[in-house]
Amino acid sequence: MDIIEILKDDYQRFPENQTYSIYAEDVYFQDAVFKFRGVKLYQWMIKFIKTFFLNPKMDLHNIQHLGDTIKTEWTLSWNSPLPWKPRISISGWSELLLNSDDLIISHIDYWNCSQVDVLKQHFFPQ
Repeated sequence: MDIIEILKDDYQRFPENQTYSIYAEDVYFQDAVFKFRGVKLYQWMIKFIKTFFLNPKMDLHNIQHLGDTIKTEWTLSWNSPLPWKPRISISGWSELLLNSDDLIISHIDYWNCSQVDVLKQHFFPQ
């Protein structure tokens, strides 16, 4: 299966049954909160989301394959485990860099909002 189709399927069922075989063993990951190297830590981060986020959903808005780079645009939303369970939403984009074996060696997420904006959503629902 084509990596674009695999990514589309992964986004659709996120965070369940992600395809980790498309990542290099020493993949570099970075977003507004985390920065690390290794597919094992990436798996741990997804498990964290599955454990502590309620009703997580990843909406894929666009995906482009340009040379050795894949760019995705998305919105991640979930209910926070606070007693009033506010719905939190982060929109952004990812840049995935591929090696010559078409494995993802770098996955960098960019948010369209600040960490403070995300924190505010917990107490001031939109």
